[in-house]
Amino acid sequence: KMSSGAADLRQRKKQNCMESDKMAPEERNKENSKLGRSPKYMLIQRFAKLFFGCLAAVTSGMMYAVYLSTYHERKFWFSSRQELEREITFQGDSAVYYSFYKELLKAPSFERGVYELTHNNKTISLKTINAVQQMTLYPELIASVLYQASGSEEVIEPVYFYIGIVFGLQGIYVTALFVTSWVMSGTWLAGMLTVAWFIINRTDTTRIDYSIPSRENWALPYFACQVAALTGYLKKNLNCSAEKFCYLLVNASTYTFVMMWEYSHYLLFVQAVSLFLLDSFALAQTEKVHEVYRIYLFSLIVGYLLQFENSALLVSPLLSLVVALMLSKSLQMNMKKSTFVSRLLKIMYVYLVLTVAVTLNFLLKMFIPHKENEHLLKFIEVKLGLNTTKNFTMNWLLCQESLQAPSQDFFLRLTQSSLLPFYILVLIICLFSVTQVIFRKICGEPLKETVKLEDGRIGERPEIVYHVIHTILLGCLAMCLEGMKYLWTPYVCMLAAFGVCSPELWMTLFKWLRLKAVHPILLALILSMAVPTIIGFSLWKEFFPRIMTELTELQEFYDPDTVELMTWIKRQAPVAAVFAGSPQLMGVIKLCTGWTVSSLPLYNDDDLLKRNENIYQIYSKRSAEDIYKILTSYKATFLVIEDSICNEVGPVRGCRVKDLLDIANGHVVCEEGDNYAYSKYGRFCHEIKMNYSPYVNYFTRVYWNRSYFVYRINTVISFQS
Repeated sequence: KMSSGAADLRQRKKQNCMESDKMAPEERNKENSKLGRSPKYMLIQRFAKLFFGCLAAVTSGMMYAVYLSTYHERKFWFSSRQELEREITFQGDSAVYYSFYKELLKAPSFERGVYELTHNNKTISLKTINAVQQMTLYPELIASVLYQASGSEEVIEPVYFYIGIVFGLQGIYVTALFVTSWVMSGTWLAGMLTVAWFIINRTDTTRIDYSIPSRENWALPYFACQVAALTGYLKKNLNCSAEKFCYLLVNASTYTFVMMWEYSHYLLFVQAVSLFLLDSFALAQTEKVHEVYRIYLFSLIVGYLLQFENSALLVSPLLSLVVALMLSKSLQMNMKKSTFVSRLLKIMYVYLVLTVAVTLNFLLKMFIPHKENEHLLKFIEVKLGLNTTKNFTMNWLLCQESLQAPSQDFFLRLTQSSLLPFYILVLIICLFSVTQVIFRKICGEPLKETVKLEDGRIGERPEIVYHVIHTILLGCLAMCLEGMKYLWTPYVCMLAAFGVCSPELWMTLFKWLRLKAVHPILLALILSMAVPTIIGFSLWKEFFPRIMTELTELQEFYDPDTVELMTWIKRQAPVAAVFAGSPQLMGVIKLCTGWTVSSLPLYNDDDLLKRNENIYQIYSKRSAEDIYKILTSYKATFLVIEDSICNEVGPVRGCRVKDLLDIANGHVVCEEGDNYAYSKYGRFCHEIKMNYSPYVNYFTRVYWNRSYFVYRINTVISFQS
């Protein structure tokens, strides 16, 4: 029954496709004959519109990539720096990713380089890791292959090639947003406005300024391409060739997105929920939505196999939801439409899907061995106020700016650029229109096959409803975690630009207002051109001088203390040395020197998180013996103390590293509402600088400057006073 049902589904889809291909030219010819236009004239007009629109989209992406490159050069003086000084600009996890790119280029062959990364025991002491799987290094694999295969060794330096690819992907990102807004509104003026808002609000749309190699900068351009293709795929009355092209693009971009970012399946889960709600209200073709579900399933399975059997994809909520949706739909298909059970199943469809999805996810986690981030669930509990903890890692994560609620400055910036007011206006109009459509369906009124401008029913377009649901869900996440704004704000730019440039949206508003003094269609067409033009001129006048100032103003980024530290390590430290210190600094040491370190700034592995917490104890109030035992347990031979952490004066008391350690270690006493730090030992990072026993028995200072103190960890302990 299931196979015959699926065959009937494909046959109906093929017939509908052929019918739409036959009907579309006839309808256009009738419309053209009414307007007195020849088909040849209309073909030339459509081609010109498509050509200039594509030219504008590609030009926007290229200009943005050039803008990023120019800004980066002005900020870091990259071309006038030595290699070591350039590498220091990569901080935290960015340094780790780029260090593996360097290792791949230094390997005698690509195959050998991949083997060394998948069996890596030279990065973290006492730990062999599959770096490709654990750190999602597919971007670095691709970049190294392209660099060597294209013969770029004699033309461009590796670092320029690497950041050039990332900047190029950001150009594709902007182009995809342009195309999405263009497809939705029918005018590439919306795409231009999307790009303008995106660049003006760059602080809130991308992290490219200070974290070039981060996974999201590699992955989100592919997701934007997927969203653009999905927007076209969901459109009604789409001809067969365009539908196939959109389907293939959705397939390719979804798979690539899964391979590029370890958290991609969570974002696809949000998208799947949006499509599920769209299908539940019967506002889109069910066959198309379920084709997208199959794409998710295919991408997860292939991703699981190519990511060295990554069990996190099997226990992901996306897989459970997709399987539940497909099972529930197959049950519905096999029910006779006239039966009472079928009607009851339609009413209980949402409940059924959610129940099956949750149950399946629970069973998968129970039977499949996985290393899914347990600290993520604990973090959510603490974040929602369901639990409290003294755990250092949890409290440290809660103190990160990206994991806190967005500040008022964020909303103020969006308002000053006029983005937020127009987004709210467009969202309200679309929501009311969608609500009307749902109410009509409940009342039994059928939807129109083709929505015309004079109908004023923008809520009947499935691609519009999808984007409304999607931005609302992403917006809810962004209201909880500021880091999620980088996923939400780009689509705010796109939806707001689409709305103000869409005659259908203005017509929907005028239908409610029942305008009679002025012809509503004419007014809608005028406003869809006038409003974005006025917005564009005001943005140009206010923000263009600021952008040009950014590009012409030379900024100074120089860290001589870090340069001196890296130079000393490369010249003086033995080859077998293992360094211990803060994870962020260890990432830079790994990149700039290649020496083995005891920890890394990566937060997707429980063992690494425990290491980070233990090594951070060098800034706590613990004895020299305790610290010595911790460091030697990881075979560390050198210790680096950072003055900036030891003497940190943070804006939020209680979020400094030393405060969090005192809380975790029970060295805080609360009396009458005030917190007092108490321990029989002084703070280790202060005491070790005094050069007295017992600290000198365990550690010998070998190098220092204004910011860093380096100590050799003694293998033979001398207890001299």
